[in-house]
Amino acid sequence: MLKICVFFAGLLLIGALPKEELHKDRVIDRELSDKEHFENEQHNLQYDLDGFTGCLRPISSIIVTKIDNNSDGFISREELKDWIRYTQKRYISDDVNRQWKQHNLEDTTTLSWNTYQKLVYGFLDENALHNPVSDEEKTYVGMMKRDRRRWSVADPDGDDELTKEEFSFFLHPEEHDHMRDIVVQETMEDIDKDGDGKISIDEYIGDMYRPQEGDEEPDWVKNEKFQFTSYRDKNGNGVLDENEVKNWILPDDFDHADAEARHLIYEADQDADEQLTKDEVLNRYDLFVGSQATDFGEALARHDEF
Repeated sequence: MLKICVFFAGLLLIGALPKEELHKDRVIDRELSDKEHFENEQHNLQYDLDGFTGCLRPISSIIVTKIDNNSDGFISREELKDWIRYTQKRYISDDVNRQWKQHNLEDTTTLSWNTYQKLVYGFLDENALHNPVSDEEKTYVGMMKRDRRRWSVADPDGDDELTKEEFSFFLHPEEHDHMRDIVVQETMEDIDKDGDGKISIDEYIGDMYRPQEGDEEPDWVKNEKFQFTSYRDKNGNGVLDENEVKNWILPDDFDHADAEARHLIYEADQDADEQLTKDEVLNRYDLFVGSQATDFGEALARHDEF
């Protein structure tokens, strides 16, 4: 039964609407919901959501128990914050391990730039490397040069080879203080379309929103413009320089785990006691599954490790 629930959860987590032929593969010993699965030959998502809730309860209890460190039956903000930090570290560790195995085929203690370049960009011939012609070639050469620069920053001893720890610097520079300048530089290059070394409000909004002709500007865009002029642009000169961009994307005093924990409790805490019960989490499973910070959806698939 539990395996069927995990499979069922997986279908919803990836946003897939089960085809009629897949329905017969999810055979269980009772009706999932009092809703009709198909209404007027149209798939009824509420049937699946009700079924998901029924399946989710035992798995959710396992996860919530794991988050509840002191086993008092409640999830505090500190416990939720600790869980978020744990899942973030686990994601990074898993990603580094996976990519290290993928790129370090000979299982050596270091990975050279030449080896990495051949594996990732080996499809580019010498002509494309030195004189890219097509837009596709120019894009990939640009990506390679960007990787090369980041590789050098991640390589503090300058031997052009990365240990597994240094490879983590390369893959997740935002997590390491000595790599943060390269994150800011890459962000500037992505958004600064005219190459003047500054980000205008049009470039700032254009990175997030490209309106179609006749579209009315959404409220969130108006809010972002307000954020730009009132908070991002510290000196009020109408553009963001590197320091202002760094303060925007990597603020020193901002705790992402704490901010996400506060948000989740605010949204799910039905009795406003500043902590969550299992039922409160279950009642807002959509919120937790949709949160990348909690990795709740991934934890459903990995429940066996608990």
